[in-house]
Amino acid sequence: MASQSSPVPVAATEAASPATKNNPRRPRPPRPNYRHIHRFPLPVSVHPLPPLIPHNPLSLVSVLLSYLTYFIAPPHQEIYSAYFDWDTSSVHVTDEKAIRALWQMGFFGKGSLSRSEPSWLEREKKRRGLLGGVTSEEVTRQRRSERRELKLERARMEKLAIEERLKAEAVARDSSDTPAEQPPLSLSDSGVTDGVASTTEKFSLRKAREARLLGPQQSVVQDEGNGPGSQSKGSPSGKTVRFSPVVEAKEFASDSTVLHLPGSTIHGQAADDGGEAILQNEEHLQLSNEEAFFLVYGLGALQIYDTKRNKILPSTSLLPLFRRHSYFPPRDISPEFQTDDPFMVSYVVYHHFRSLGWVVRSGVKFGVDYLLYNRGPVFSHAEFAIVVIPSYDDPYWSETEERKAYCASKQTRSWWWFHCVNRVQAQVRKSLVVCYVNIPPPVPANEHTTSEDIGALLGRYNVRETLIRRWVPNRTRD
Repeated sequence: MASQSSPVPVAATEAASPATKNNPRRPRPPRPNYRHIHRFPLPVSVHPLPPLIPHNPLSLVSVLLSYLTYFIAPPHQEIYSAYFDWDTSSVHVTDEKAIRALWQMGFFGKGSLSRSEPSWLEREKKRRGLLGGVTSEEVTRQRRSERRELKLERARMEKLAIEERLKAEAVARDSSDTPAEQPPLSLSDSGVTDGVASTTEKFSLRKAREARLLGPQQSVVQDEGNGPGSQSKGSPSGKTVRFSPVVEAKEFASDSTVLHLPGSTIHGQAADDGGEAILQNEEHLQLSNEEAFFLVYGLGALQIYDTKRNKILPSTSLLPLFRRHSYFPPRDISPEFQTDDPFMVSYVVYHHFRSLGWVVRSGVKFGVDYLLYNRGPVFSHAEFAIVVIPSYDDPYWSETEERKAYCASKQTRSWWWFHCVNRVQAQVRKSLVVCYVNIPPPVPANEHTTSEDIGALLGRYNVRETLIRRWVPNRTRD
């Protein structure tokens, strides 16, 4: 007995090839030259000396001339400005030049109105039609919406295939003139195969994309066949949709972005007045306390302004300020220095990896403290995820039972927490690194931290890295 086939998937399959030819995949926009944009790893001016060749005396002269030029006319070191926000306990940069410099040279900070790179002004200009092209955020948003629609279309096709198979099985059971078993429903041309499991395997996003491209064409054909009188019947569910005049006045592109809205203005100026509208940048660069202290103390490329006291904060004043704001709510000024402050523990790890040449970013979206990039987030994904745990190995912390209980409460982690963090990092293909920071004994109250003592204070801490790998029995038999 010949197998029956559903007309809908077969028709979709026959027209899939012409639709694919008429609608080729849109090429991706060219990527910027990130090698040139991020050619400087840190916001520091570096002037390398010419090579010294021992058997060539002229090379020694060139080295001496370089030193002489440096002492006579030293190069200018750019120092950027920022301010400390007491409400958010973070540092903000508002100067556009400083924002671009700190991001392009070291990937410091995060845009307050962006996911990572401060690109709100560019996105807003392109959204309002002042610039051409699309931003990386818009490309990601379009790609995600496209995949969402394709998955919905794939689910609809799978449901249709299951319904067709159930109908065929019901007809086979009801018919008494077929003594032999009904052959399975075969729709190989349309991608529908036997069973739910095989249907799930065969229906790919490519077939769903082809079916989605054929949807408007089939709807146009149906509208032409039904005629003008059939429009009054409404949708199959009996519902009608009416748009308001404001919605009907909008003009949409193929990517569902609003191109023009009558009466829209840009900061008090009409969008269609023919002139370039003035658009102010409302985004600023938000630096974490660890990034700000590294730029101020480690590189000397940043100066932080205190809005309450109307003065520039030196590194000796920033350290106790960031220590206080590492707690929530911020604590008062205390003469006793606690060596296991959250800021000190996290900054030691941040300074450690930044000094080794890694690009350190926040890892809060993956449940860790930091993420380590080899060159930066625009070049590749993070390779390592860092979890910071204080370690109280010094004999001072085990002298009394009270100190032992205090240390246990600070460094104890449950096995379920560790398993969850490790599983998340394995899922996103990152290696989990546990950094144990050896906490030194407290500093006596009579010792004051000066600009020279900060280096000695950081030297008292030690960092131990431990790489954790998830052992999978089926994959690691050899």
